[in-house]
Amino acid sequence: MANLKKFLVRRLLTFIPTIIGVTLIVFLIAYVIPADPARAWAGGEKATPQAIEKIRQQYHMNDPWYSQYWFLISGLAENKIVDPRTSNYVFDDVSKRFPVTFELTLVAFFFILIIGLPLGILAALKRNTWVDTVVRIFALTGVSMPIFWLGYLLMYIFFVKWRVITLAGFPAPPAHTITHVPMIDALITGDFKTFSQHISRLWLPGLTLGFTGSGVLARFVRNSFLEALSSDYVAFLKAKGVSKLRIYRHALKNALVPIVTVLGLQFGGLLGGTPITERVFGLPGMGSYVLDAISNLDFPAVVAITFIFALIFVTTNLIVDLLYAVIDPRVRY
Repeated sequence: MANLKKFLVRRLLTFIPTIIGVTLIVFLIAYVIPADPARAWAGGEKATPQAIEKIRQQYHMNDPWYSQYWFLISGLAENKIVDPRTSNYVFDDVSKRFPVTFELTLVAFFFILIIGLPLGILAALKRNTWVDTVVRIFALTGVSMPIFWLGYLLMYIFFVKWRVITLAGFPAPPAHTITHVPMIDALITGDFKTFSQHISRLWLPGLTLGFTGSGVLARFVRNSFLEALSSDYVAFLKAKGVSKLRIYRHALKNALVPIVTVLGLQFGGLLGGTPITERVFGLPGMGSYVLDAISNLDFPAVVAITFIFALIFVTTNLIVDLLYAVIDPRVRY
């Protein structure tokens, strides 16, 4: 237990330089862009010099870059930075959009699991057969296919042709909130009508976002499972006459450690795909928010979204590291 505490302290300490590094890189990129954010925020070409100068002073744009970065990060940490586009505090806007993005990520992750895991196991069990070939082609297709193209294709099939989905608006949250993630709150409170509404709105965007990840997972599960099946302990179990089902169960458990690593990276990677998916399907999440922020040179919002994504990514990696000890007793901290 003492070693686990030391490990957690070390990992939590690495959070700080990681998040600072990511936000600093994004800030420096925004800083060197040959554009004038103050003029854009003040109204573009019609902006008066007085309005531009007022914005420069408000956001410390006349200070050196390191002073600007400190003002931005400290202000975001205290939620004192006002979004120049919406006139709301940045994290107030982010908090309204975070549940949509998180729900989309959960649905996409669900599709990755239910598609990638079975196909990977099936391909390993049917190695070098037509089934294996089909799964590998599917994995290659998933990796190669652009998200926006797949999204428009599925919209054409399910919305234009079959009319089985809706693309307008977003369902309201349940009456009682616990986690502030509507889909989870609806499940906890037994509001299955609201839950079904959110699933109905998100399943197609989730499938689009998770399609690429399911192909990657299927291929990785296949290779990891085959490596486990070729181990010496599997040959020993076969020699003892152990049933195939028990052998597969033992092999799959030993193959889980690298699979969990990929799943953790996939979950963090899904966040990077949400801007395109949300824009294609008209979802009011953080992805659409950050795209609007980029197009309007709204750098405080861009840095805030980057901070959230980085925090979720490093937290997911920490959870994956802790799961290693649960899956494999040989792993100790």
